[in-house]
Amino acid sequence: MGAHDRRADKDADFSAYMSARQAALYRTAYLLAGDHATAEDLLQNAFAKLYLSWDKVRDREALDGYVRRIMVNENNSLWRRAWKRKEHSTDTMPETGTVDTYDDGMGGALWSFVQTLPPKQRSVIVLRYYEQLSEAEIADTLGISVGTVKSQASRALAGLRARAPQSLNPHGLHPHESGDDAR
Repeated sequence: MGAHDRRADKDADFSAYMSARQAALYRTAYLLAGDHATAEDLLQNAFAKLYLSWDKVRDREALDGYVRRIMVNENNSLWRRAWKRKEHSTDTMPETGTVDTYDDGMGGALWSFVQTLPPKQRSVIVLRYYEQLSEAEIADTLGISVGTVKSQASRALAGLRARAPQSLNPHGLHPHESGDDAR
């Protein structure tokens, strides 16, 4: 098999993976970024980096995790740039596509609070509750310990409980009240 054939096989394999996984991975990118343009950039950069590393990735079952890690890292580096932190107000809301989420119908309201979380907390929440990954999978994807996943999730959930209006609380408990079912 010549170099041309190997490259053609690589391109075909990569194209098949990208076609099969693009929609699901775009959803993750959108949840991480919070807007369509940045999500498209995150996914495009992740696919470009994956393509460059395609021959080095031995475990094809781990490709989604590899792409998620690239997107999380890219998103976090965007957040570190000072110009990215500037907010711009506008009188009109941009048109947005629909993003399918696994919540109970209060997603739009709850999502607006998730978007206010710091990048690491937001990444943990997106991967745990929107992507349904285990704590171990999140730790592997983010390159952090399971303990850090737990602490970031705990901080994020505490922050969400403190800021979210009472109408979003499914148990009707105030954030400072105790209750076994509130966790």
